[in-house]
Parts: sequence; structure tokens; C-alpha cells
Amino acid sequence: MKRALFPFGLLVCLAVLASVVPASGKAVPEGAEMNPGDVAWMLTASALVLLMTPGLSFFYGGMVSSKNVVSTMLQSVIALGVISLLWVVVGFSLAFGDDVGGVIGNPLTFFMFDNVSDATATLGTGDGALKLTIPLLVFSMFQLKFAIIAPALITGSFAERVRFSAYLLFMVLFSLLIYCPLAHMTWHPQGIFYNWGVKDFAGGTVVHMSAGLAALAGAMFLGRRKSHLANVSHEPANIPYVLLGTGMLWFGWFGFNAGSALGANGSAALAFATTNTASAVAMLGWVFFDWLQGRKPSAMGACIGAVVGLVAITPAAGFVTVRDSIVIGLVASVVSNLAVHLKSKSTLDDTLDVFPCHGVGGMVGMIATGVYAKDVGLIHGEATTFLYHMIALVVVAAFSFVGSLVLYKLVDLVIPLRVPEDQEYRGLDLSQHGEAAWRLNGLLAGVGREQDVLEEELAAVSA
Repeated sequence: MKRALFPFGLLVCLAVLASVVPASGKAVPEGAEMNPGDVAWMLTASALVLLMTPGLSFFYGGMVSSKNVVSTMLQSVIALGVISLLWVVVGFSLAFGDDVGGVIGNPLTFFMFDNVSDATATLGTGDGALKLTIPLLVFSMFQLKFAIIAPALITGSFAERVRFSAYLLFMVLFSLLIYCPLAHMTWHPQGIFYNWGVKDFAGGTVVHMSAGLAALAGAMFLGRRKSHLANVSHEPANIPYVLLGTGMLWFGWFGFNAGSALGANGSAALAFATTNTASAVAMLGWVFFDWLQGRKPSAMGACIGAVVGLVAITPAAGFVTVRDSIVIGLVASVVSNLAVHLKSKSTLDDTLDVFPCHGVGGMVGMIATGVYAKDVGLIHGEATTFLYHMIALVVVAAFSFVGSLVLYKLVDLVIPLRVPEDQEYRGLDLSQHGEAAWRLNGLLAGVGREQDVLEEELAAVSA
């Protein structure tokens, strides 16, 4: 009870802070003339990207075992609440506030959003400053949706064994100390990667690589599930959920990528087309490659392939041609497919293959962007961009992996990250939340430990 008092007390303090802290009165430089078409498109794109998080919850929720569906889905959905508040208070400032050393934004720039209005704004200074044609408020809400889905993506790596309260703390720390600095370095006009010429149209580096490497660190830190140690085959709870989640992700990804043009323009149209094409190719590539390897073409494989294609095209979406996106989608699907099966032969327990799909897929996309980006890519005779992409890839991978390992350790010192063995056995739906996805499990929720006894008796009868 005392531990539960802290999060509620923190929320109360936040409400008090919002009521009593005076506005800074700091003006934000005006941007370009507001474009109603851009505003309408960006409001739509923001809503589309938000839909991706519940889509991810279905995608992940269908893949886990039946006793962990609710907990896995909630780990995605809860990010909508936690990161939304964190973003308003300080997250947006850290990502897009006044530059500090090319690495992070000043946390007071947009503190509590007291100067984030419905007027346009200019981000950064000098010739490279970004002059928005949409309200700063719309831009901030669009970027918020990226910040929400990044920590949600990580959860698939430690599904079925993480303590909910510990995950909430990790999510906050990851957003502040890993995601926001990467967003600033990559997308702010004074950011280090931005000034290197690194091209990340919609978050292949900032979102997918960071989440993928954090997922790898999480799977290693939390260790293997008991079922994984016992070599028990994993059965997805609900493949139709995976299909539904894939459809929602694909649909929302048009906002994710095409919205990153920040306007209703040709770049948005190009990103829309390359996104759809890469996903289509990757879906077929995954299924046909499985078939080639002697495996049956599966719904699960088609869904995973489609998402891998979406991940890989994300950094390149507005910088490459539709023909280039065919190559990117196919290469990503084969590389990630091989990575998944290589992982399955190892002792790494990345429950839902977050690193092979999002981490590796993001790396493929980042490399491909350095190769194909129009006018500055390697195939256009320009090696500089490709070189900086390789340097940034190593820096981002090291920063995300090592930084996340440190955060896992810190969180574990405060709240144990892994649930006790008996709770893992019963499933996180009942042990962490007292809920169940289906009525059969719900009937067992009230009997607690008797479920274990019942299963032991059934096993003895079968023997």
C-alpha cells in the first residue's frame, strides 16, 4: 500500500504543479505562414500514428501465451498515458527545445507547454532552422505519438516475466534518457546527427533501432523464462489478434511515415507509396522465403514480414524511389527472417523477436538510406552520407544498448524487474492485474494458488 501511494502522489503533485507554477512568458519564434492543408493532414497523421499503439497491443497480445494476453496488451496501451504526461512536462523540451551541445534540448524551453500554442514556430537557429507551417501544438502532438510507441515496442522482448510497476519506471527513464536525446540529435536542426547529414525520415534510428537494442538488453538482463529453459514450445494465444494488429499498424504507419513530411506535399505522397510497397514486398518475401526453407506459409509469418518492411522503410521513406523500396523491403525481410531463426537456435529469450525484427530491420533501413537516398546516397556517387550513417549506426546501437542495460540495473535496484517464479507460472494477467483475456481463465482468477494445484493434479493423471 505504501509503495502504491507514490505513483498516485506523483500524479497529484503534477496537478498541483500545473496549477501553481507561473507561465514563463518566453516567446517562441514565429514560423512560416500557416498552411490549412498542412494542418489538416498533420492532425490526421497524428491520429493515425496514435492508432499504431493499440495496434501494437493486438500484434503482441496475440503472440504471447493465453495467460499473458492482458498484461502484454496493457504494457503498450499504458504508454499512451505515461508518455503523454511526461511529454507535456519535459519530454518535448528535451527532444526539441533549445539546443544544448547538439545532444539534448533545454528542459525549460517548453516546460508544461505554457508557450506551446496554436501559432506556427521556428525550431533551431541559423540557416538550418525549421520553419513550421503548422501550429507548434500540432507538431508537438505528432512527435508525441512517436515517443509513445518507442517504449511500447520494447515490451515484446521481456513479455511474460516483467513486473508492471518496474516497467513503468523503466519506460519513464528510457524516454527521458535514451529516446529524447536521440530525437534531438537526429531531428533538431542543431542536433549532432542532423548536422552530420544523417537521414532518418520517420524514426528508423530514433524509434526502431533504439527500441530494438533496448529490447536486446532487456532480454539479456531479465534472463530466460522457465518455459524457455525447459524447451517448452510457445503457442500464440490468438493469431487473429496478430492479423488485426498488423492491419492497424500498416494503416497507422501511413501517418508515421507520410506525416513526417510535416505537410501535405510531394514528400508525403512519396513516403506513402514507398511505405506501402516495402511492406507488401516484405510480407511476400517472408512467406516465400519460409516456403523455400521447407516451412509452411503462415499468417504469423506474413504479419511479421509486413511489419519488418514497415520498419525498414521508415528512415528512407521520403528519400528513396518506389523502385528502391522494393529492394529495401525484400532485403529486410530475408535478413530479419534469418536473424529470427538464428536467435531461435541461441539461448537468448527475446520473447517476440523484437531485436531481430525492429533492431535489425531498423539497421537495414538505416544502411539502405545511406545507399539509396536521392542525390546524397552511395549509388549516386556520394560516400559522405553513407559513412556518417555507419558511424551513427554504431553510436546509436552502443548508446541504446549500454544505456538501457544501465537503466535496467537501476530500476531493478528500486523495484525488482522480474516477477517471482510462481507468478510467472500462473501468468501475468492474474498475478499482476487480476484479469484474464477469456472466461475460462477468469473463472480461475478467484482461486489463486488452487490453479497450480489443479494443473499439477491433471499432469499426474496424464502421467
